[in-house]
Amino acid sequence: MNEEIILQLIKEKKYVELKTILSEMNEVDIAEILEDEFLDTGSLLLIFRMLPKDLAVEVFAHFSKEKQRSIISSLNDNEVKHIMDELFFDDMIDMLEEMPANIVKKILLNSSVEERKLINQFLNYPEDSAGSIMTIEYVELKRSMTVKEALDRIRDIGLTKETIYTCYVTDRNRKLEGIITLRTLVSSPDDGIIRDLMDEDTIYAHTHDDQELVAEMFMKYDFIALPVVDMENRLTGIITVDDIMDVMEREDTEDFQIMAAMSPSEDSYLDSKIFKLARQRILWLLILMISATISGAIITSFDEVISAVVILTSFIPMLMDTGGNSGSQSSTLIIRGLATGEIYPKDGPKVLWKEFRVALMVGFSLSFINFLRLVMLERVDFNLAILVSVTLIITVIIAKVLGGILPIVAKKLKLDPALMAGPLITTIADASSLLVYFSIASWMFRI
Repeated sequence: MNEEIILQLIKEKKYVELKTILSEMNEVDIAEILEDEFLDTGSLLLIFRMLPKDLAVEVFAHFSKEKQRSIISSLNDNEVKHIMDELFFDDMIDMLEEMPANIVKKILLNSSVEERKLINQFLNYPEDSAGSIMTIEYVELKRSMTVKEALDRIRDIGLTKETIYTCYVTDRNRKLEGIITLRTLVSSPDDGIIRDLMDEDTIYAHTHDDQELVAEMFMKYDFIALPVVDMENRLTGIITVDDIMDVMEREDTEDFQIMAAMSPSEDSYLDSKIFKLARQRILWLLILMISATISGAIITSFDEVISAVVILTSFIPMLMDTGGNSGSQSSTLIIRGLATGEIYPKDGPKVLWKEFRVALMVGFSLSFINFLRLVMLERVDFNLAILVSVTLIITVIIAKVLGGILPIVAKKLKLDPALMAGPLITTIADASSLLVYFSIASWMFRI
């Protein structure tokens, strides 16, 4: 159904026809349509209430945090309780983390004592930990069960669980003993015993593990779901692939923001206030601006060289730009490699050696072409052409080696490798190229 037709029905208040159409649509598409800016809260609430209850819960889960906050604050207690009861637990926790205190209080008042205890436990996990994104909706089996008993249990509770494709075997103390897949169960005889069929070599995360580490495990092992245990190896929850994809998207966005010299933010661009956007950018620009004074100090310290050979200044932009671009190329590749698990901190020597050889090839190629351009086209003095070309080689080598190794150093120091991205590498490369340039110039021209 065309989105324009849906919006037209809403404008014309043809709610009976609208209800019929929406009831047959996918919940993601409905949520996207109802996010439209022209819908006021009253109209949104009216349409939301006309949806079948189960569909309304699924649509609610796909709303933005702002829409969820608006709807929850407008619903009565019974409606809030129904949504909270039907939402998957991890979706509810994600929502509560973004809600103001008064709405959280309203939700907790409509929860049972056991639910409140669980909610408080999950909200107390560190923000970027595995515990904060896991869900408790998983299928738990016992090793003494037969295949028939396990399948009967899955039929009984499967609809309320987020995934049934992987089931988890625990003992009486909830300690994780192994896993078994639905494929194994349905292809095994009914009298088969779980302990004989389960995989005891289980890979799991701990509740306080960083989300980035969990994302790396998903990418490495191609998991659909990953069990999460506490310090006593008790099964606490699972993380599903859809949740980890959200984490990976947030981490990638954060890396891009840091690489562009901005403070990270989870708010969407259009929803962010201009003062907040400015505040996110000013600090890093200020730091980089102040650090750029190093380049100015270097130029000032070689004022005698510049005075004697004024033409030297005409090559400064080219050298600085080439150095910055070379460093950015290397740092971008290494930061991405670290993020995807292709490169590890232990690979530092390999990266250093590879970037050095790449820098030699690139540096000599650029230098040779630049030398021919200066001598044959611009008729520059031979010695000056040599000076610029040699500086270019050294600048490219320094920039690429720094761009390759600094993100790895940051990773070893438990810092975000994205900090060592374009703007910072460019600043370092600029200062290095100027220092090399004027040092060689003062030696060549005996100044």
